[in-house]
Amino acid sequence: MFIRTAITVGLIILTACSSSLWAQSISNDACMMCHGRKASGIPEVDIEPLANSAHGQIRCIMCHRDAGSMPHPKKLASVSCSRCHKEQSETYLGSRHGRMSKQDRSVAAVCGDCHGIGHTIFKSGNPDSPVNRRQVVETCARCHEDTERMAFVRLSAKDPVFSYQQTVHWNAFKEGNIEAAVCTDCHGTHALYNSLNPASRIFKRNIPDTCGSCHKGIAEEYRESVHGQAALGGVAESPVCTYCHGSHTIRSSEESGLSASTGAITHVCSDCHESEQLARKFNLPTDRIETYRNSYHGLAARRGDLTVANCASCHGYHDVMRSTDPRSSIYKSNLPETCGRCHPGAGDVLSSGQVHGSPESKHWTLLAVQWFYWIVIPLALGAMLLHNGLDWARKAWSGVPAAVHSDDIRFTVNERFQHFILIFSFVLLALSGFALKFPDAIWAYYLVPSDEAVRRNLHRWGALVFTLLSLYHFFYIFLTKRGRFVLNEMKPRWADIKNLIQVLAYSLHIRKSPPVHESFYRYPEKIEYWSLVWGSMMMIVTGSVLVFNNVTLKYFPLWISDLATLAHYYEAILACLAIVIGHSYAVIFDPDVYPMNRAWLSGRIGRSDGNLPGNGKKYFKRIPYGRF
Repeated sequence: MFIRTAITVGLIILTACSSSLWAQSISNDACMMCHGRKASGIPEVDIEPLANSAHGQIRCIMCHRDAGSMPHPKKLASVSCSRCHKEQSETYLGSRHGRMSKQDRSVAAVCGDCHGIGHTIFKSGNPDSPVNRRQVVETCARCHEDTERMAFVRLSAKDPVFSYQQTVHWNAFKEGNIEAAVCTDCHGTHALYNSLNPASRIFKRNIPDTCGSCHKGIAEEYRESVHGQAALGGVAESPVCTYCHGSHTIRSSEESGLSASTGAITHVCSDCHESEQLARKFNLPTDRIETYRNSYHGLAARRGDLTVANCASCHGYHDVMRSTDPRSSIYKSNLPETCGRCHPGAGDVLSSGQVHGSPESKHWTLLAVQWFYWIVIPLALGAMLLHNGLDWARKAWSGVPAAVHSDDIRFTVNERFQHFILIFSFVLLALSGFALKFPDAIWAYYLVPSDEAVRRNLHRWGALVFTLLSLYHFFYIFLTKRGRFVLNEMKPRWADIKNLIQVLAYSLHIRKSPPVHESFYRYPEKIEYWSLVWGSMMMIVTGSVLVFNNVTLKYFPLWISDLATLAHYYEAILACLAIVIGHSYAVIFDPDVYPMNRAWLSGRIGRSDGNLPGNGKKYFKRIPYGRF
């Protein structure tokens, strides 16, 4: 019994071995005897593409294992790539594609979807291979642009192929740089994992290495930076490449509106540096973005100036270091060189200032001037409102003559021309100036062109006209007979103080009759004129300091430029409000001249109609209260 069993087992083993040896001895020529010709029910194989494929040097039987017996089954089993490519197969099965293929092969990509099918699988170095660098994007697109197929897959990026084709990488690739990044450079090939998988090339901690495979120098700079060191230390919140540049939105930094573009860098930095949560966690200053935005650079950036310094201009891009690091561009001894890149010769002056300084760190002159205007502006405007309000109330109560005329020439043709130029330049300066200061204001959007360069040029041209007019007026009042007369009549006198007291007494019903003015110009006109002279000098001097800022910064301390900026702004506020509250009353709302003093048009004081009916009291009853 034992001998018979042994003989049977031996015959089975011998048969199997003989069959295996016979199968291994089958050549491709033997297969082509049937499959190399057209025959009913037999698949025809084109030997030429097979010979040129990656598998051209191996025998058919190595893939079609069940074809080793003759005749072989009519339907052969599916070819298993893992028999030869075991390592790649195991990696694939652990990848996102592999795990999904176990769930639904119709959705997930398998070997043939990427490498090709059948006898036309080429090596990756072959330009005709679907996994060649020149073909990879198109290969990935076959699945990832199939919206129906992708409906079952949760991808973080919508339309990933389309978005990639808008990037700087794709543009470089189209221009012939085949080394430019394609899908597999970032996502991997067989080891393609979800971005949350620590083994993924696009896992946050691995992104610097992934990008660094192409951008080696930049990656080294980043690793040495404060951001890179934090990321290497396991700080999850530390920014990596894609935080600033994006992933499928990586474009040239010169394109506007993108995350790493010149005009958007401050917004990118603010995502972290304005976060109260991160500030508390890492003990970061909370005012860096706010103080920058309120600085000269920040205001220009908000207006759309793409040439002005932003966060990266001072701190660096990939090589951001702590301010205490001697390698940092904002280290104390390095600041002159950093500032000098934009302001040649002014680096030493600028390095003495603070871009992100707190109010306590300002030069004492800035605090003094700021307090001066905070006191003067409310007092001056309050005095105007009180004076004009009392004057209007008294005249409204007592009435005024039906018409007020003066045959005296208040404004000559020359003076009216100067006044027209003054109106034009003042309005242009006010609108363009406050539009530069408040670029996001709704009124600025509708009244002034939104382009920062246009606003700046309008302001400077208006300033030039205003300055030339001021110079002309200076020579006019000293070199012409009429000008000397005006200057003499505009001199302040003790009688002006007397008239002011009398007017107040009359307005408060202490005095029964209005005072008689002894000079050609009344005290309100003198106050306005000398305020205009003072304001003009202030605006011209401070404006010149700001226009020629490189010269200023080269020869004067930084606080001079800051002081000019502060005084220019507050003086503009005072001037504009004085026009609205004081000058508008004198020209329009004063009952003596209502509805308008026409001296700026005709040269003489008078209402538009010299024969208004009725006496003063009746005239006031005809005018609605709200019109005053």
